[in-house]
Amino acid sequence: MAGVGENDQTMQAARPEIYLNGHFMPPQEGKVSVMDRGFLFGDGVYEVIPCYGGRLFRLEHHLQRLDNSLHAIRMQNPLDRAQWQAILQRLIGQLPGADQSIYLQITRGSTGKRDHAIPTGIAPTVFVMTQPAVYPDAAALATGIKAVTLEDNRWLRCDIKAITLLANVLLRGEAMEHGAAEAILVRNGYATEGATSNLFIVLAGEIITPPKSDHLLPGITRDLVLELAQQHALPCSEKEISQQMLDSADEIWVTSSTKEVMAVVELDGRAVGNGTPGPIYTRMAGFYGEHKALLQAGRILS
Repeated sequence: MAGVGENDQTMQAARPEIYLNGHFMPPQEGKVSVMDRGFLFGDGVYEVIPCYGGRLFRLEHHLQRLDNSLHAIRMQNPLDRAQWQAILQRLIGQLPGADQSIYLQITRGSTGKRDHAIPTGIAPTVFVMTQPAVYPDAAALATGIKAVTLEDNRWLRCDIKAITLLANVLLRGEAMEHGAAEAILVRNGYATEGATSNLFIVLAGEIITPPKSDHLLPGITRDLVLELAQQHALPCSEKEISQQMLDSADEIWVTSSTKEVMAVVELDGRAVGNGTPGPIYTRMAGFYGEHKALLQAGRILS
């Protein structure tokens, strides 16, 4: 498989197109109005879809989450499933068989003026691009990462995959200032998720992740980890994780489309477990890797 550098060179040579409002074009030709509500208000939603070996990862799950986010902000999906499939297949076809990351964004569009009132009857702005996949650092996967706990000071609709990510950016930035790779967010005494990830702990042999709610993003990778745990008879449940449970956890993991499954080995300067990725994490990372390899080889559909 080509490395990221090789993919970058291929991408540049192919002059990859983007999709914008019904047209495919070189990225430098894409233009969006400065009056677009995404630019003025952050009024829009997005998705990030991994593509392994030219095969989209859990496309139906991602498109359903996109529909849910659009519904939550009082928008309709401007494209149907067949249209999305056609757009995405054309874009990923620019790097045949390569691992990629698809980014798509829909904003409410522009009325030509700045007004907080939600307008009706305007065309949304639809943007899609692809780029070579960037995998989690191999050393971090092998040794784990550091994290810190921070107050979850975001808004109350974190289940919407909104483009307004400033709070997440600041929280992740604060974690990095503490020498950590991720922030584990705590609201009213309970851990919700990471600044850029979903959260799992292992406590007394059980895999636990917070239940879906308005306070966290319903992660696609999160759901797959739960499915894999069930398939391999690993005890797992969805229940609230108190600060005490977090502090007592034998293992802590974070998951996302870009992080995949990653162990947290230090939290707030204290070792998690024995300070190395735990045995249940090692098994789950193996199961996830096997699932990914089957998708790359075309032996499963998503």
